[in-house]
Amino acid sequence: MARGDYQDYRRATFISLIGLLIQIGVALLFLIYSTYSGDQAARSASILFGSGAIVWIMLLLVFDQRRRVRIEALEAEQYANAGGASASAFSENNEDMRVAARRLAWIQRWLLPASGLLFAGINIGFGVLRLNSWRDYSSPETFIYHTNFVGATLAIGLAMGVVGFIFARFVSGMGKVNVWANLKAGAAQSVAISLIGVLLAVAAFVELSLGQMGIKSLTPTIVPIMMIVLGIEVVFNLVLDVYRPRKPGEDPRPAFDSRLLGLLAAPDRIAANIGEAVNYQFGVDVTGTWFYQLLSKLFVWLVGMGIAIAWFMTMLVVVEPHERGLIITNGRVSEPIVSFGDTGEGDVGPGLHIKWPWPFSQYETPVSISRREREEVRTTTGVRVLELASNRPDAGSMAPIIWTESHTRREMLNIVQPTPSNSIEGAEDSNRADLSLLAVEVPVQYVVRDVKLFDQFAGPGQREELLGVIGRRVVTQFLGSHTLEEILAIRKTELANELRAKLESEYMKLNDGEGPGIEILFVGMQGVHPPTKVAPSFERVIEARQNRESAIEDARRQEVTLLTEIAGSVDLANQIVERLDDLEARRRSGADADSITEAELEVQRLLERAGGEAGEAILRASAERWQRHMSERGKAVLLAGQEQAYEASPALYRSSAYFDALIDVIRNARVYLTPHDLESLKIRMDLIDQNRGSDVFDVEAGAEMNQ
Repeated sequence: MARGDYQDYRRATFISLIGLLIQIGVALLFLIYSTYSGDQAARSASILFGSGAIVWIMLLLVFDQRRRVRIEALEAEQYANAGGASASAFSENNEDMRVAARRLAWIQRWLLPASGLLFAGINIGFGVLRLNSWRDYSSPETFIYHTNFVGATLAIGLAMGVVGFIFARFVSGMGKVNVWANLKAGAAQSVAISLIGVLLAVAAFVELSLGQMGIKSLTPTIVPIMMIVLGIEVVFNLVLDVYRPRKPGEDPRPAFDSRLLGLLAAPDRIAANIGEAVNYQFGVDVTGTWFYQLLSKLFVWLVGMGIAIAWFMTMLVVVEPHERGLIITNGRVSEPIVSFGDTGEGDVGPGLHIKWPWPFSQYETPVSISRREREEVRTTTGVRVLELASNRPDAGSMAPIIWTESHTRREMLNIVQPTPSNSIEGAEDSNRADLSLLAVEVPVQYVVRDVKLFDQFAGPGQREELLGVIGRRVVTQFLGSHTLEEILAIRKTELANELRAKLESEYMKLNDGEGPGIEILFVGMQGVHPPTKVAPSFERVIEARQNRESAIEDARRQEVTLLTEIAGSVDLANQIVERLDDLEARRRSGADADSITEAELEVQRLLERAGGEAGEAILRASAERWQRHMSERGKAVLLAGQEQAYEASPALYRSSAYFDALIDVIRNARVYLTPHDLESLKIRMDLIDQNRGSDVFDVEAGAEMNQ
């Protein structure tokens, strides 16, 4: 190295400083632009460019330290040439004075690998994070393109593409010099700026000129993938550096020096760059071997043969068992040249088919992508599902599905007719609602029956969306024409069949009345529930209705029990009530006595026939009446006979009656006969019962005492 070579390192330091400023400026520009425009690709690019500042900072540090090492070496050489004691003193402390050299060695051994790991970690981590967040952001419900900044996107992309490529070429040219070889890492970062700028510019140009959003929709995915690839490459370089042999005195190549982007920094030397990269990775001159020389001579022929084989392979079409598709030749549906599988009317089924090569002929399958647990399932003949209202409950949730909790993260409420109010007669219900809201899950399962019609009614990626838009309109109109109670409980099954007929009728209007070529297998109305905020009120209403029905049923039970006990049966009790009402009406109207009596007798006959408590009471009263009637009639007849006996012989009748009465009085009394002239009477009575115990077995003993 020449004495003034530290000036070369100073120049490399200056270039590194300019690269750092450009890198930071571009990162801030993309960050500000993405903040205002909402461009997710620019947001990811700002992170990538920000991590690129680490590369320029390390290059700035390394080149400045090498400049210091060279200055330190020149000073040591001057001390050595001073001679004598100075040389002897310096030789003893030579190693202690090489501070910059030790610092450079420490930077190359520890700081460069650590910065490479930091660069890889930022790009891999944020790349994965941005890729996952973009999947949520790009859902059909929330995916929105900001088209107001298309012109700004085009201008910024073109400017960054030109500036990045020019600066990359300049830095890459400097990197061909050995002392500036590490500048290739900075050139790779400038190439990244240029690539992303060109990508955004092309996407904006296609959007402005053709109105197509395909490329722009891919940019938020391409940039994070690029970040992940760069991070993985750095990790791969770090691992290879551990096992890569080095020549003595050779400076290590930083791990963040991307070989992939380095190829694009010098496109005119791609083959030479590949050779240098291979030689550097293996530590030997691989490009000088006979095998490499042979490959380099036949490389064009091999590439051409591979391209030709790949082109002819486009003539082969293998249709999976669950697919059917169309062969389109020059924009028209055609038959395959040779078919070894199933063919239909305009479409081809499972098997091997041979067509004309691309781009003259293409095979298209109107696929449906069903995302279940982040897994894409592609099928043509399989059952597909459209969610026309609220989403299904979240998969994997084991919690019970109740009204008071949301069933899913995205719950759609539909307008339905309110329940008719049962207001009091003559009163106006001023609190009647004008509308009601319900969350309803309306899954529609269908299969593709005619692939040609299904391919024609809409473009790729728009078929399911169009079917969903039409279906949601039909569902909204259908639910809005029915009451809350009909959808919630009363006619839920019938309404699902009616909705299926309306959907089939509406879908048949597509393709000029030929339909979309699908068959609806099932239409459901499930998971119906009110909004979670009013669900407790619904539950209170249902509870009150259940209590009312319970009270009514209890009253009916008591009615049946009471009427059965009284009249024997409910029907007979109703007949008796009708006859009693008729009897009461006759009495109020002043009908004749015979008519009233006839009605009373009819009621009495019905009561007697009923056999209940009322009938038993009437029969008991009738029996008591007849018993008393006959008793009184007997007494009257006896009195008449006594009058006749008295008239025949009054004295005899009186004496007979007297003695009969006397006998009745003394029937159970003790009679003592005494002479009439007895002066004093002393009565001795033996109260011992002589017949004591003699009448124990006499069933008639004492009967006269009980009369």
